[in-house]
This record gives sequence, C-alpha cells and structure tokens, in this order.
Amino acid sequence: MSAREEILARLRTALADAPPPVEVPRRYRRAAAPSDLVEILVDRLQDYKAVVHRGIEALPRILAEVDRLAVPADVPPAWLAGFGGRLHPDVPPLSPAELDSVDAVLTGCAVAIADTGTIVLDTGPAQGRRVLTLVPDRHICVVHTDQIVGLVPEAFARLDPRAPLTWISGPSATSDIELDRVEGVHGPRRLEVVLIQAETADRAAVPPPEQIDPSY
Repeated sequence: MSAREEILARLRTALADAPPPVEVPRRYRRAAAPSDLVEILVDRLQDYKAVVHRGIEALPRILAEVDRLAVPADVPPAWLAGFGGRLHPDVPPLSPAELDSVDAVLTGCAVAIADTGTIVLDTGPAQGRRVLTLVPDRHICVVHTDQIVGLVPEAFARLDPRAPLTWISGPSATSDIELDRVEGVHGPRRLEVVLIQAETADRAAVPPPEQIDPSY
C-alpha cells in the first residue's frame, strides 16, 4: 500500500461513523427585484470610475482615439465600422510584448451584474483569451442589455463553471496601507463600457459549454 492509499484509508475509517452533513439555510437573494438593471449597472460602473457609453454609434467615436487596436479573432465587423487605425487580431496569438504595445483592446462579455457593477468574461464569442484583456492598458467592452442580470447568483446560472472566468469591477486598482490609490497594477488602467440594446445587437450565438476551451 502506498503512502497515498494509506492516508485515504485512514480518512475513510475516521469518517465512517461521521454524522450526515447539516444543510445550512442560504437566505441571500438569488434574483433581483424588477427594476431598471441598466441604470443600476451604469451607476455602479461610474462609481468604479469606468466610462460608460450608450449605443453602438458610440464605438466609431471611441475608436477614433485609438491607433493600435487588439481584438479577438471573432470580433463582430459592425464594431469596427469606420476604424482607420492599425488592427491587431489575436490570430496567431499576440505575444505579451505585442499586447503591451497596443493602445486598447475591444471585446464583448458573457454577462454583466448590475448589483455589483461587475462584467464577466468567459473566453466565449467576441472575448478571446484571458490575457487579451489583462495586458493592454485600455479595455473597451461591449455589453448587450440582455446580458445584464441583477445579482451574482443569476450570473452564475448563465456561466459554465468549467470556463476560465475573468471578473471585472471597474479599472484595475489597488491601494497601500495609507489608502493611496494606484491604477493599472493588475490589469487595464482604463475601462470603457459600451451598452447596446439587445434588439439591435450584432453578435454570434453563445456556444454550448463543450465548445469552450478551458486551456485559455
């Protein structure tokens, strides 16, 4: 018997007469009350110092400020309409040095949580690899209104737990013991969110969980 097998055997013996687990009641909210989730999300994002734009027509104006733009391979063409700068699709994968040299990255998201002002990426359609949104200093993220939920449990219900998830609550920021805020330490210094009405959205269908590559 190996050391591993011996340890597991001892654990099984010790737990043989253990009482059944006790179910702990969970009284936290699992669904948001009917309200304007868009406005709540906007309020939280702005409180985090993110910049919020409304409508796909805002994208050309935002991208006019960008010279070098990194994008996932499957970025919707409508998002790039009128862009005259240098486009850097992540195919083949851009190196960390190349990602660090771009002015911004443009992606979509998987879900947005109004109550916490959080945007979640799962490497699904129009999102690309995790590193794609962690290295560039500016992240421009398109959020469709039908991707907005009220609470965290509602977001988990839409996500595949096997996917690599990136949770974004405002620009990357931290502070030291004296509460001096420093931005851009763990990710983009600037976060801009473009809200697009679901009925006018131009995006690919979300793939089933088995198509999500957990290696990202």
